[in-house]
Amino acid sequence: MDAADQKASADHRTAGGALVIPLAPRKVAEDVRFDRRELSEILNVYGRHVATGEWRDYAIDFGRDRAVFSILRHTGETPLYRIEKDPKRAAKQGVYAVIAQGGRVLKRGPDLARVMKVLDKPTRVVG
Repeated sequence: MDAADQKASADHRTAGGALVIPLAPRKVAEDVRFDRRELSEILNVYGRHVATGEWRDYAIDFGRDRAVFSILRHTGETPLYRIEKDPKRAAKQGVYAVIAQGGRVLKRGPDLARVMKVLDKPTRVVG
């Protein structure tokens, strides 16, 4: 053992002489979040429906496995729709999903703008 090894092993010994082997720090998983562009797209659609009086409130939840934007008609009610971002589904079904009040998936895919089109009602020609 050379001098550097003796110093390194001395740094990791307790007062009783036991050798302590430091473990690599655990990587803490970060919560899944909507980025600025995603929130902008969601809030554009949300704002149009608020202007027509259909929706009145929203909630955002960030978790370890998914981020959820819930759309509410009234505060305290169950959400009318949930827009979910779930990166684990990216390879098979797409990251984004719009889910109705009963839990039915209305649309799922990799492109948020396309998935959110399910929330826009078709325009009617009046005349």
